[in-house]
Amino acid sequence: MICQRRIAGFLLVLCLAACTTPETRIRNGLISAGLSKPVSSCMAERMIDRLSLIQINKLNGLAKLRKQEPGDISVNEFVKRTKALQDPEILAVVGSSGLICAVK
Repeated sequence: MICQRRIAGFLLVLCLAACTTPETRIRNGLISAGLSKPVSSCMAERMIDRLSLIQINKLNGLAKLRKQEPGDISVNEFVKRTKALQDPEILAVVGSSGLICAVK
């Protein structure tokens, strides 16, 4: 009986972990990078439709963009830091999304 409950609990946790959408991962990554929560949500919504999963993973892999407090970094600074990826498409999407979302 206890074993069945543990298995059921494990499966529930596994299912909840699988529910994280790519948009949620992007939003959380942007917040972790130091962008404000409203700007991060707006940018994630736009970026999910314009970047491939490979590009999203590249963007999430930037070590420079970790462990900041929300609001610590400007959109302009975030765009500058994404130049290190040397991917013109990522830079264009991040730049346009940042501009639109910062003005909203």
